[in-house]
Amino acid sequence: MTKTRPTRTKTKPANTELPLIEDIRLLGRILGDVIRQQEGEDAYALIEQIRQLSVAFRRDADHEADKALSKLLTSLSGDKTVSVVRAFTYFSHLANLAEDRHHIRRRAMHQRMGDVREGSIGKTLKRLSEGGITPQAISDMLAHSYVSPVLTAHPTEVQRKSILDAERDIARLLAQRDDILAQAIAYQVPNDALTPRELADNEAQLHARVLQLWQTRLLRFSKLTVANEVDNALSYYESTFLREIPRIYASLEQALGTLPVANFLRMGQWIGGDRDGNPNVNADTLTHALSRQADVALRHYLTEIHLLGGDLSQSALLLDFSPAMQALAEHSADTSEHRKDEPYRRALIGVYARLSATLKMLTGGEAARHAVPPQNPYLSAQELLADLRVIEASLLAQHAQALVVTRLQPLMRALEVFGFHLATVDLRQSSDQHEAVLAELLATARVSPDYAALDESEKCELLLRLLNDARPLRVMGASYSAHTLSEVAIFEAAKTMREHYGAQAIRHYIISHTETVSDLLEVLLLQKEVGLMRGTLDQRATADLIVVPLFETIDDLRHAAPIMQAFYALPGILAMVQRGSPDQYGEQDIMLGYSDSNKDGGIFTSNWELYRAELALVEVFDGINRNHPTAGDSHFIQLRMFHGRGGTVGRGGGPSFEAILAQPPGTVRGQIRLTEQGEVIGSKYANPEIGRRNLETLVAATLEATLLHPTQAAPCDYLEAADELSLASMAAYRALVYETPGFTDYFFAATPIREIAELNIGSRPASRKATQKIEDLRAIPWGFSWGQCRLTLPGWYGFGSAVEKFLHPQGDKTPTKLHKQRLALLQHMEQEWPFFRALLSNMDMVLAKSDLALATRYAELVTDKKLRKKIFTAIEQEWHRTTRALALITGDEQRLAHNAALRRSISHRFPYIDPLHHLQVELVRRYRAGQTDERIKRGIHISINGIAAGLRNTG
Repeated sequence: MTKTRPTRTKTKPANTELPLIEDIRLLGRILGDVIRQQEGEDAYALIEQIRQLSVAFRRDADHEADKALSKLLTSLSGDKTVSVVRAFTYFSHLANLAEDRHHIRRRAMHQRMGDVREGSIGKTLKRLSEGGITPQAISDMLAHSYVSPVLTAHPTEVQRKSILDAERDIARLLAQRDDILAQAIAYQVPNDALTPRELADNEAQLHARVLQLWQTRLLRFSKLTVANEVDNALSYYESTFLREIPRIYASLEQALGTLPVANFLRMGQWIGGDRDGNPNVNADTLTHALSRQADVALRHYLTEIHLLGGDLSQSALLLDFSPAMQALAEHSADTSEHRKDEPYRRALIGVYARLSATLKMLTGGEAARHAVPPQNPYLSAQELLADLRVIEASLLAQHAQALVVTRLQPLMRALEVFGFHLATVDLRQSSDQHEAVLAELLATARVSPDYAALDESEKCELLLRLLNDARPLRVMGASYSAHTLSEVAIFEAAKTMREHYGAQAIRHYIISHTETVSDLLEVLLLQKEVGLMRGTLDQRATADLIVVPLFETIDDLRHAAPIMQAFYALPGILAMVQRGSPDQYGEQDIMLGYSDSNKDGGIFTSNWELYRAELALVEVFDGINRNHPTAGDSHFIQLRMFHGRGGTVGRGGGPSFEAILAQPPGTVRGQIRLTEQGEVIGSKYANPEIGRRNLETLVAATLEATLLHPTQAAPCDYLEAADELSLASMAAYRALVYETPGFTDYFFAATPIREIAELNIGSRPASRKATQKIEDLRAIPWGFSWGQCRLTLPGWYGFGSAVEKFLHPQGDKTPTKLHKQRLALLQHMEQEWPFFRALLSNMDMVLAKSDLALATRYAELVTDKKLRKKIFTAIEQEWHRTTRALALITGDEQRLAHNAALRRSISHRFPYIDPLHHLQVELVRRYRAGQTDERIKRGIHISINGIAAGLRNTG
């Protein structure tokens, strides 16, 4: 438990926002000019009229603006409506770019003033030092740490790569504009002579890029393929990860001096290997994904080696070179007379030639340059690293440290972190699919005629017997279904990919809907079938892939610890996991599902059951480690939580720094993986500087959570209160979502879920089955839809009822001594318990983004007036209960009272998002009435894009 509440952020003087306001006005003016040029003055006037009416709608108590806006929108032609939707969508995108620039600007200003910010590595290292944590302790901790953001492909990524590329150019030009203005101030240029040529040129380039955006198609003509998703994700490596991650390591190295910094921060990827519910992912997509990843990594190294050759022009006539360096130069095929006295350049030309051959061997690609022909490919990243270390040692011997740190050191760190594989690709499939494959294999082999009919104990007994049998299951010459062949091919491809790109290329196999121990054993048996598992459980077995259970629903989370306890109690499992790690301890990842647990039980119960499951899992693995201590390390098996967090709070989103620090005690310990999904990937990592800040946040929070132990065991009364709140919250949530007749009809009518399912924004279907049931709907479009209609229901529903019942257990609403005691308890929990405080803070943020007035417009799409009134009234009443509950507990009547930055952000962006909601409702009404022409459909889809971008998250 933290004993003191962290300092709240205070509202800064208004003038700090002037540069942001100026950027928004500049981009808005440029967009307006483009619209006038391309669409005419009337179109621009119409856009302004709709914007003004939308603002009036928010403020108008007598509904006159509502009537005027409805009348105007119903009168618009399809073409005009699409044009207006595009305008507000692009403004939403441009406002985001201005906001990102302002965040970078403010951070730089604070750094210049020596004010290190919360969540930065600098702030964390200062806090560690003040806490008595030595640099040696930090280095030792990092040596056994693993921090990994994992990019996933989900049906919420609505950005096309063409749009992302243009927006990156605009972001670059805004940064350039800041540099021009800063230079003018530095040289005391008068305001009336403020570098007019440079600013005019900058604005002209901005105009060109905004024009490009306006003339670029926002939507895809066809469904996004897995290959498209791979390319989209790889663009973030090229713009951000490959360069910014080595810089984070460099800052840690500088802080720790001569102490080593292990390669603890690595990237993960699901795209190409995540088959759960996506029939488009198979062995071919996995092979393609890793080939493309290798191509990006190798081309980055080739570029850096070429540039390094330009830097290292030292002459052997002036300096002495070690025998190893001379030998590396001699091994190069470069025979140019111009470079005969330049060992570094000769050596690097040889390195480039070998790496070019590696590119050709692994991907079939050709390098951009060829001073000498490609030859003798590197068989591993370690071989290339060894050559670069020879160059590093030579430079250090020549006292040329300055030339090491600028390019060579970041290149070497990138090679250590990204290897030839770039990012670890996870495999994922649903447990029922594994069962179907094994049922067919076992029936064909005449081992078990109906495996699926066996009970759990019979399955485990059979699977253990087969895991101790050296023979494979497949029968030579037998025919198998396409499904079984495809699933087995994935495992075979994984084995081949690891051989090609290294063991880090694929490390994890995630089992969705893990409900039993046999779900884990089935994946081990499928590994054994293709040679990913060698030996038998009773004869020193090793498995290449970590079998990762994914516990998703509330029931799954409650059974997580017993399942893992039973799994590790099986003969041979513990020893196999321990042997499977290259280090002295085994690794066990366990994935926790935020999205499905929220859809299942609501926001509070989801978070509470996740909290309880983590504590129970830590207890299980601490028990295993106590019983099997190893020399020098108390962890025989290293537990690593993998958090399946999404962008929205309803899917585990929210600020990462606070979320990690609020983890239950003992659950981080230097180990954490977490998913980055949907639009959050773009908002976090499209801009390199923003990307580095978000990566730093993960590192800083992991350091603090591990070394400072910010959370201690919560008092019993806190735990009991959370239990009581959870029961009441889940009951209220499920009463609405699963037990109210007609709720499903309301949801499909009052949100754009049907239209979202048709939008080409991902390769994965929006629903697991072809039904219109909430249970079968994927959790991500569920959250996406509630965000679009601005109710954001998954992020808060049920908490108000839970607090009301907790404060008044007998139903009497008059204040009593018990009421006062219980309210004081909740207030203390918010002040002293990081878990409770972070959860309430996230609810506060979600409610700030909700808007009941706009939600009423969507509710009008429900044709059954009686159903509309019943459901919306229930939602509205719970919204008010929840806002009252937050005010009672926190003492804050205003939303975002302690998050001035986000409150200002919303005030700048939302007036331009609101029109998109009104337009979307009108277009959806027309579409569902039978106006299904392409313009209407396109307008709906563009509005979805604009709202998602403006809210800065989707699913």
